[in-house]
Amino acid sequence: MKGLILLSLLFTLGAVHTTKIVGCYYGTWAAHRPGLGRFTVNDIDPHLCTHLVYAFAGLGAQGNVKSLDPELDLADDGGADNYRLFNEIKQKNTGLKTLLAIGGWNELSAKFSNMAASPTLRKKFIESAIVTLTKHGFDGVVISWLYPNERDTPNHQADIENFAALLKEMKVYFDERGLLVTIAVTAAGEAATKSYVVASIAQYVHFIHLMTHDFHGPWDAVTGHNSALHKEQGTLFAVDAAVKYWLEKGCPPGKLVLGIPFYGHTYRLRYASIHGINSPSTGPGIMGPYTRLQGAIGYNELCNITRTERWTVQRDAVAQVPYAYSGDNWASYDDAASVRAKVQLARTYGLIGVYVWSVETDDFNNVCGGGRFPLLHAVNNALNEESTIDDDSIDSTQFTINNNKRKWRFTNK
Repeated sequence: MKGLILLSLLFTLGAVHTTKIVGCYYGTWAAHRPGLGRFTVNDIDPHLCTHLVYAFAGLGAQGNVKSLDPELDLADDGGADNYRLFNEIKQKNTGLKTLLAIGGWNELSAKFSNMAASPTLRKKFIESAIVTLTKHGFDGVVISWLYPNERDTPNHQADIENFAALLKEMKVYFDERGLLVTIAVTAAGEAATKSYVVASIAQYVHFIHLMTHDFHGPWDAVTGHNSALHKEQGTLFAVDAAVKYWLEKGCPPGKLVLGIPFYGHTYRLRYASIHGINSPSTGPGIMGPYTRLQGAIGYNELCNITRTERWTVQRDAVAQVPYAYSGDNWASYDDAASVRAKVQLARTYGLIGVYVWSVETDDFNNVCGGGRFPLLHAVNNALNEESTIDDDSIDSTQFTINNNKRKWRFTNK
């Protein structure tokens, strides 16, 4: 009965269509990519996003926020001065907010763990963050600690309480200055339970970016969807179940921002003749010509590959996402239709918005003929159309995750 009451409340909230945030991450290393994959600040469309996120800044050993690419981020010694250029985009859209993401996959967990464990280092971090934001014109941060009580953390379960303490202190100082505190979190079941007390951290932040992607990838022994909307037999993860978990654990829908990937994962099939979901895989498949990452590929790369080469594209009717295969190569990804379905689900749950990872892997050069930024346009269009989500399709089951198996990540350079 409790679950039915919760779902009834969610659908009531969704009916008023409160979903309004479109967060757009920009992976700044795309400025170093070759050819049509090169994406600079000047390529960002300021009218398709409400919040732009600059990824990433790093964390120093003394709690200081630092540039991870000074030649790109800063003006010193003839640098590109991207921090300034990024924030000047707001001149083209005065309602736009800019956020600086601190952390990411390559920054690991230990530095955050040590900082959060020390009241002195927490204070230094908060002060350093405020100075950085104010100096360069950002409107807030996204704390991307991946993940408390996971990976190389030295403090283990203490991270959970320390993270809440950090956010509580940040809220005081940031609220005084009108700055936003956002966090990026692992989405699903067992992994989230290991890292967070949801209700505790939710009270101290403005928004929570729910990382509903990387559910499966070439670290698994079989093929699977990067970001399935719904579960099917034999799979562990789905977007709808992750959203339900966070809401039931105490995250207000008015703070939850649903993640939508503009990239996919590639696999090498063990047997080319067996090419469905849960097919045996030996590891990562093809690399894209621009991203050049093992086991991951941008939509802008894959849409062209499937268009110009002999690939078979199929759609999983349950998961509501596509996958494609050719020979012993296999890929899971999102397209305009699956993006639209995820936005509709966010609206059904009454979530405050969605974010995309990331704008530079959309087809921003219209290589595939769907116009510039076809996925980002699909997001915006879905926010303004009548919802067609079937309430009965919302998954109410729980699931588990073994986070330690993840080896490839597209969410950091």
